[in-house]
Amino acid sequence: MSLREIFCQDRAIGILQRACAAGRSAHAYIFAGPEGVGKYATARQWAKLLLCENPTAEGGDAEPFADSCGSCSSCSLVEAGSHPDFIHVYKELREFTQDGKGKPPPLDLPIDVIREFLLEKAPIRPSQGQRKVFVVSEAEKLNASSQNALLKLLEEPPAYCTIILLCTRIERLLPTTKSRCQIIQFGPIEEARITKRLTETGTNGESAQFLARLAQGSLGLACQWAQLESEGAPLLETKRAIVSSLARFGLPDALDLAEKLLAQAKQIAACWTDLDKTVSKSDLGRRAQKTLIRIILSAFHDAMRVNVVAEPALIHFDQQREITRLAARIEPEEAAAKINDGYEALRWIDANVNERLIFERLLLRLAPSAIIAPRR
Repeated sequence: MSLREIFCQDRAIGILQRACAAGRSAHAYIFAGPEGVGKYATARQWAKLLLCENPTAEGGDAEPFADSCGSCSSCSLVEAGSHPDFIHVYKELREFTQDGKGKPPPLDLPIDVIREFLLEKAPIRPSQGQRKVFVVSEAEKLNASSQNALLKLLEEPPAYCTIILLCTRIERLLPTTKSRCQIIQFGPIEEARITKRLTETGTNGESAQFLARLAQGSLGLACQWAQLESEGAPLLETKRAIVSSLARFGLPDALDLAEKLLAQAKQIAACWTDLDKTVSKSDLGRRAQKTLIRIILSAFHDAMRVNVVAEPALIHFDQQREITRLAARIEPEEAAAKINDGYEALRWIDANVNERLIFERLLLRLAPSAIIAPRR
């Protein structure tokens, strides 16, 4: 893969290319945007270019497009994941820190990981070439101590050092961290691109279209869900059951439905664990819970659109009757309020609130009101 093969991120790639052409690439970047839109892929290919022994420039003198050659020893090492000067920093590295052996996976990106895999390695000169690149995943999980420890390095890095922070929620970074980095925004991937990628990997047409719409521009999430389904996780079956339940459920059904969703989330998380050994079980459990809440949100989003758009492009196009039934029970304003409740539940999952409490509270709030109007 190369920078030229990154799609739907022309603005971000353009910023990097202009900096390269001017010989003024930043020492520290924040790649900000939704999950699964190509931030890590871009960071890896940008690092590959910075480390390349024979970089290329196509397109002429007017607007050259710089890229890695793809064939030198440096490029081969990056693609193999073994380049000594390309360091990927992520929170699961805690297990390999001096005091982290046997500790449970952290929620935040702990200072021990930042200190041992970034702060202590940055002053060491490159092993192979002229540059050294650090990519920090889930930078929004850097706690205040980790960010404060980073500030001096971000302000006065070695001349050979490039640091890239990948972030899905930039508002969680301290202003002092953001002020020391060049921020590059990444946008969602086009639905047609996601659908095409899923069909190329064997997902059937209807499933690919549904997953592309549910992912809301996240190619990474859509591909993960498609892989889960192909490996036996009943994701599509679960989504049909959820939408059918929402179309008819009332307040007395809320707790039972919450119990079912918790069981389904555990089933999906167990399958996810078999597919991805690099991510902690607790994180995969939260991903599964978020997936089910996204399905709930998308059903209410469809119901709201049915009431305000003549011919809406539904996410749950295969369950139009159930969506119409749900739309008949709630006004658009009420649907919008329930969607807001769903996003609050997603934030609670990130905050590690008890999952049973999250699902029970959400479904109690989503249930149609059972208040009896007073007599006159």
